[in-house]
Amino acid sequence: MSNWLEISAKTVDEALTEALIKLETTSDQIEYEVIEKESSGLLGLFSKPAKIRVCKKESVEDKVRNFLADLFEKMEIEVEVVLDYKEEDGVIDIELKGNEMGLLIGKRGQTLDSIQFLTSLVANNNREDYVKIKMDTENYRERRRQTIENLAKNIANKVKKTRKPAYLEPMNPYERRIIHAVLQNDKYVETYSEGEEPFRKVVVNISKEYADMPPRRNYNYRRRNNYNSHGGGNYRRKPYNKNYRRENKDNFEANKESE
Repeated sequence: MSNWLEISAKTVDEALTEALIKLETTSDQIEYEVIEKESSGLLGLFSKPAKIRVCKKESVEDKVRNFLADLFEKMEIEVEVVLDYKEEDGVIDIELKGNEMGLLIGKRGQTLDSIQFLTSLVANNNREDYVKIKMDTENYRERRRQTIENLAKNIANKVKKTRKPAYLEPMNPYERRIIHAVLQNDKYVETYSEGEEPFRKVVVNISKEYADMPPRRNYNYRRRNNYNSHGGGNYRRKPYNKNYRRENKDNFEANKESE
């Protein structure tokens, strides 16, 4: 929390100047309230000094650190917060470290997403330029991204086979974008989102261009009457001759007698 300082002087301007000297900062780095303006009184008598309440502005980093420290203290969890503010990009990367990170991640990252959202609200409160908050722990975001990419490919294959739309579970905007990005170059399927937050979900469907085409065949099977174990195209096995051995024996004896 900010430490407010009350300062009195003949005028508000003099009080502000005194505050800047005491806080060792500049005017753009402070917040102040005028508690009481100066009053000269009648004929210079009974004059009253100006009184202001002033404090240093919290940096966005301090806001984030203080908020998370209070939050984790109330949750009774020991968490190390590693913060990297990329001011030029307007992004704050936050890495959370500790022994109970599974609790902070929650089911499918819902708890982590909620903490990230609340942190963003705090960071951008009374701020003109928007700062994006990116929060992660134990490389969860990357692992989740890989899981979603694999899910998208499997769902697409299922849709191609069944020709029926697939409705995925509700996802946050970041995860929905992953699904769209993975399948955007697959000409056989199309993706779109439907529903309202927080229940908005991705739908994977066969693309309109290929909707009237027959389902894709599985070319791993052998076509009946065309292929067999010998690999021939139209090869047909000769019927078994029960008298084959007898005929060979008779031919052998006939050849022997002729000699």
